[in-house]
Parts: sequence; C-alpha cells; structure tokens
Amino acid sequence: MYNLKKMFVMLFLGFGSGLPYIILISTSPAWLRDINIDLSYIGFFAWLTVAYAFKFLWAPLVDRFSIPILSKYGHRKSWIAFMQFLILICLLAISDINPSESFVLFCMIAGLMAFAGSIQDIAIDAFRIEYAPISEQGNLAAAYQLGYRLAIIVATSFALIFADINGWSMTFKLWADLMCMGLIGVIFSKEEKNIELSKLNFINSLIHPLTDFFSRFGFFMASMLLLIIATYRITDIVMGPMATPLYLDMGFTLTEIGAVVKIVALVSSIIGIFLGGLLIKKIKTFNSLLIGAFLVMFTNILFAYVAISDKNLISLTSIVAMDSLAAGIVGTVNIAFLSSLVSKKYTAFQYALLTGFMAGPGFALKGLSGVWVESLQGIYGFYYGWMGFYVITSLLTIPCIFFLFINKKFLINYEKAI
Repeated sequence: MYNLKKMFVMLFLGFGSGLPYIILISTSPAWLRDINIDLSYIGFFAWLTVAYAFKFLWAPLVDRFSIPILSKYGHRKSWIAFMQFLILICLLAISDINPSESFVLFCMIAGLMAFAGSIQDIAIDAFRIEYAPISEQGNLAAAYQLGYRLAIIVATSFALIFADINGWSMTFKLWADLMCMGLIGVIFSKEEKNIELSKLNFINSLIHPLTDFFSRFGFFMASMLLLIIATYRITDIVMGPMATPLYLDMGFTLTEIGAVVKIVALVSSIIGIFLGGLLIKKIKTFNSLLIGAFLVMFTNILFAYVAISDKNLISLTSIVAMDSLAAGIVGTVNIAFLSSLVSKKYTAFQYALLTGFMAGPGFALKGLSGVWVESLQGIYGFYYGWMGFYVITSLLTIPCIFFLFINKKFLINYEKAI
C-alpha cells in the first residue's frame, strides 16, 4: 500500500515536471507556427531550454540549501514547491503577451520558466532517488513517466483544441491553474532524509561528485557511459521542436492534431512506459536500452514518409502511435539506467549531470533544427526538405547503438552487481 502511495506522489510530481517543459518544447512552437513565425526562430526558441542542459551547475545549490520558510516541509520539497509557484507566475505573464509583437519579452519570460523548471527537475529527481530503494526505482520511474505523459496530453492535445476555440492567451491561463496539480505530490509525500548526502562548500560540491563518478567507474568507462547517455535521446531531442510545425505545414488543423494525433500519442506512450518497465524486469537494462535505440531510429524515419505523402490523418496517427510507443519505452528505460549510476552522496548533482549530458548534444542541434529544415527545403524543395530532416535525425541514433555494443559486457556485469 505504501508503495502505491509513493507511485501516486511521483505521478503528480511527474505531471508538475512535464508541464513546463512540454509547453516550452512542443506547444509554444505550435503557437509560434500558428501565427506564422519563421521555422528558424522557432528553432532558436528551443535554445531557451538551455537551463535543462546545464542544470548540474546549480544542482549543488539544491543539495546544499533549502528555501526559507518552506524548508520545514522538507529539503527537496521546499525547492519543488517554490519553483512550481514561479512557473505558475511565468505562465500567467506569457498569457498576456503577443509573440508576434513582443517576441523578445515572450522569450525572456519563457527562459525564466525554463530555469525554474530545471531547478524543479533537479529537486524532483533527487527526491525520487532518495524516496525509495533501487528495487523500487523502476516502479517510481514508470509512475513519474505516466504523470509526465499526462502533462503532455494537457499541454498538447487538450491545449491545441482549447486554443483553436478560445485562443492561446486563455490556454496559458488554464495551464497556470493546472500547475497546481504538481503541489499534490508535495502535499501528500513525506520526504525521506538522505543521511548519506554530503554537505560541501560550493566549489567542492562541483568537484567531489565528479571525482566520485569517475573513481567509481574509472576514467575510460565513465567516459563511455557519458557518451552513451549523450547520444541515447539525441534523435528525439533534435526533432522535438519541429514535430508540431511539421503537422501544421502538412495541412493538419490544431483540432485535428490535438483531438486525434496527440491523444493517440499519449495512449501509445503510456503503453510504452509500462512496456519499458516490463522490459527492464524481463530482459534487463542493456537489452532494453538496445531495443529502445533501434525503435527510436525506425519510428523516427517514418516521419520522412509523412513529409512527402498527401495529407492522411490515419497514416500520421499510426506513425505517431509507433513513435510514441518507442518514446515511452525509451523514457522509462533511460530513467532507470541513469538512476542506477547515481551515488546517494551526491544525488542531485550527479543525476543532473547525467541528464545534462543526455540533453547537451541534442540541445546544441535542436536550436538549429529550424535553420536545418529551411536549408534542406532550399535545396530539395518544401516537402523533400522535411523528409531529409527526418532521415538525418534518425541516423543520429547510430553512434549510441555502437557505444552500447562495445560496452555490452560492462553494462551487463554492472547491473548484476548493484
């Protein structure tokens, strides 16, 4: 029963974590494309999520300090609650801005929201790892992912339909209200005190977790692990900002995208989340990582077919369903994998470092995704430019598959040892 309560808590924290990030990388680009902002600017907008890529730099603050007054409810929970409030304020502010007239201001507030969201993620990840032993992390990861996916349907499917009827301003105000859902996870949880957590000065808070990670795995293997992490989600990250603009450019309406495509995506991703947890239990982490990588490469390249085909809602929905199934599997497997590499002495910093490495290369490329598409369109034409973009992003998965294969023995043995 207590394990179910923990999963319930992680479900709502996952929702609170997912909502601001999905608004930034998926639905805001839909708003911008809907009012005819250039793809290049939409791609540059994705760079505002830089805080998520470099959150390990301020993770020591989350380990070392707590928010005054709120700290009586728990170290991690004080950060989570305060950042959720700040995100809510940012959403209300954005709701009163017209991006076509005040694009810079729109970006500034979105950047602040990304910063608050990144700190919230640091605190939630540390909270989750400290909340339960390794044996329960798969279940907590699945619950977290489910909450995250529910946030996706709110910030994409429901929001697109709502925006089509009521406008984007009212949609952002609604999102601000829904950020309160994350507080349920804060209110109904009891923070587990991490007695292993090291209290260091700021400089040592950066140095000690790094030396711990490299000393536990050795320089070569630690480097290999970081390369696997850096390339594992790169395809999804790079194509993310261009997904909804592609659907709009193919002639689909906001309501069609929200009512059919995004709902199917959510259902498929939820199935994928639990399949990911099942795969880890049945065939262990290495095989699950490998299967996930191949699935992402295969399903992503199918969007190249969408780009050069006539508008067909059934075809698009089927492909999105397969892609979302793969994303759900990969999400759960990746969270469990990263959690297994973290030392409880430096929970927040090391997990933030690993997720930073995961997002880093993709972050550098995704900001150029709009320029990339427009350049390919200039060479090959409008539709074949879109096709070329998805072919290339699919091939970005190959380095990860290579790194997984050459480190197969270590990964299998490491999982047996923990």
